[in-house]
Amino acid sequence: MANTLKSIFRAPPILETDRLLLRRMECRDSSDMFEYARDPAVTRYLTWEPHPDETYTRRYLTFLSGRYKAGEFYDWALILKSESKMIGTCGFTRIDCKKRCGEAGYVLNKKYWGQGLAPEALSQIIRFGFEVLGLERMESRYMQENTASRRVMEKAGMVFEGFLEAPLTIKGRQVSVGICAITRSEYQSRLLGPSLPCTSHL
Repeated sequence: MANTLKSIFRAPPILETDRLLLRRMECRDSSDMFEYARDPAVTRYLTWEPHPDETYTRRYLTFLSGRYKAGEFYDWALILKSESKMIGTCGFTRIDCKKRCGEAGYVLNKKYWGQGLAPEALSQIIRFGFEVLGLERMESRYMQENTASRRVMEKAGMVFEGFLEAPLTIKGRQVSVGICAITRSEYQSRLLGPSLPCTSHL
């Protein structure tokens, strides 16, 4: 299963929604990525700190090229079709092959908040997880104060399940972390109606 996963993500397929193209990140995206990755408002509820300069962003994207080559990175760049611009990322932060469970995460340039782009991207990742990877469950996590992120998850069809029993230490402070999730059967009944077969399986 792990080998199949690696083979898929060594050359992640290009995905498409009405307004977005999802493709692998490239070093040429450094300017667009730095535009949002340097913004404290964007990174406030994330586990990583703002990028200090574009050189740091370029080094990070160079590092990711190696992770893609190894088939060990499961994230896509979000390209806004109307502007041919990278405005964020969305993908899998974790995939548990044994449990057939994927965890999805996303980040979006503040200029494009409130336009429904994050749930549009997340919905496509959920679809990929169920229809292509053959997962049985998709989930996402958010810091309790970040109610906007929870709304993104719910708009993509996920349901709030509760908070982790113990708070986590993130950026030096204790935070409660909520979980939203959707199962394959819920995905099929809520979003597609009749059950659809997977195109491939891990």
